[in-house]
Amino acid sequence: MTKNDLLSRISIDPNICFGKPCIKGHRIWVALILDLLAGGETIETILAEYPGLEREDILACIAYGAEMTRDNYVEIPIGVQKETKK
Repeated sequence: MTKNDLLSRISIDPNICFGKPCIKGHRIWVALILDLLAGGETIETILAEYPGLEREDILACIAYGAEMTRDNYVEIPIGVQKETKK
């Protein structure tokens, strides 16, 4: 499946979920799926929790996130690093 095939599974409609990117045919935000993956959930676990989704829907969320960061980024503050004791 190509990147464009995956991205065709994402919809943005101002009348659905406040215009946030969602998995087409669902009211499940791309951001929710990415948050779950970032929190350590597996694709299999997400599919079990949302039985209407397919593996390609999850991959589409990842592809969408990758596209969004291609030209945009969020500054991440560099924290004070603690010295490790030797």
